[in-house]
Amino acid sequence: MGGSLAAADFIHESSGSSGQPTLWPRTCFDELAVCDRFEQLLWDNWQAHKHSTLAVVCLPMGCWVGGLFTSLCLRFLTLKGYKLTLVTPGNKLPDILQLVPALAPHYEQTVLFGYPPFLKGVVDAGIAAGLPWADWNVKMVLAGEVFSEEWRSLMAQRLGVRDILRDIVSLYGTADAGVIGNETPLSVAIRRWLAAHPEAAAELFGAQRLPTLVQYDPFSRLLETHPEDGTLVVSSVATPHTAAPLLRYCIGDAGGTVSYSDMLEFLKQRGFKLPAGLQHRPLPFAFVFGRSFWTVSVFGCNVYVENIMSGLEQPELAGSTTGKFVLYVEESADLDSQLALRVELAPGVQPSTQLEQQVAAVVLRELRRLNSEYRSYVPEDKQMPIVRLHPYGDPGWFPVGLKHKWTA
Repeated sequence: MGGSLAAADFIHESSGSSGQPTLWPRTCFDELAVCDRFEQLLWDNWQAHKHSTLAVVCLPMGCWVGGLFTSLCLRFLTLKGYKLTLVTPGNKLPDILQLVPALAPHYEQTVLFGYPPFLKGVVDAGIAAGLPWADWNVKMVLAGEVFSEEWRSLMAQRLGVRDILRDIVSLYGTADAGVIGNETPLSVAIRRWLAAHPEAAAELFGAQRLPTLVQYDPFSRLLETHPEDGTLVVSSVATPHTAAPLLRYCIGDAGGTVSYSDMLEFLKQRGFKLPAGLQHRPLPFAFVFGRSFWTVSVFGCNVYVENIMSGLEQPELAGSTTGKFVLYVEESADLDSQLALRVELAPGVQPSTQLEQQVAAVVLRELRRLNSEYRSYVPEDKQMPIVRLHPYGDPGWFPVGLKHKWTA
């Protein structure tokens, strides 16, 4: 660009989840370079070149990168002949609930694009309004945040999805490098097996939490692990004429890479069997924990946001909470530390002491199952988390339609 903003044809703004939002100049080549990730989902998972598909972009619009970037990539794919129609209500819940029932019956399948907590709110609000999600062959493409396999199962049940390995999938991307990788039927099958075998997951990933697991094309976005801090480094190796070329750029996400052959060999030795008839591409894997600030420390033990997510998506709680929470450590007057969380209630659910106790008990059960450090390091009389319940959409903690902070 020669140092001139005037050479850009678009300006995006990052979500600002780690601080002040950043402005990113773009050219059309930025979107074209990563359209393959969207196309892989549309082709491999849903045959959108054959079946009429409604794409509902529920990511924030305006200047935000997520909604605009997704819309532009999908629009490019319509030029290739995909039977794809876009509608872009953004993160406006009333507009989504109005547009989807008006349009979805005219298509063979409907795909919702959005952040996991927000789309869960969309699905739940639709159920409350009597929307027949299962009649519309609904899929989900998720981005921006990790979610548990319990969450995926819950959404599959509420939407009536037909294939859990293909119909609820996540993208891994950043405002700067675009879409880097995507979940595939193979990576979802592996992640679901690892969720049921936490010892194998800890051995593979080197941590007692379940990361996002995607496959990526190293000829488009090459991923490496920084030798000093273990964070991911990305190189945009197939993006000519971009507005802001990024060469060996440190993303700041904790994670790593595993080759295709090493992954399958590791799993085979531990009893994993590929689902029958599963078609897959021999691409390398990347695992992503997210930013380091999605962690709190208590009694020398790291507690991860992912540990708590699993608890709130258990059947006993899934109907009472939205799955959103804020994790922190509370100190008492005598300076004792104890894990604490603020939890958003589902619409219409009232807080009560009984529900607080139930949330604490279920979260503790899953935390002890998933995090051996918490079992071992935290004294038993301090293990029960403090729970504070908040009404749906509490503007101070859980503003509707916006990203909230997972830790405080």
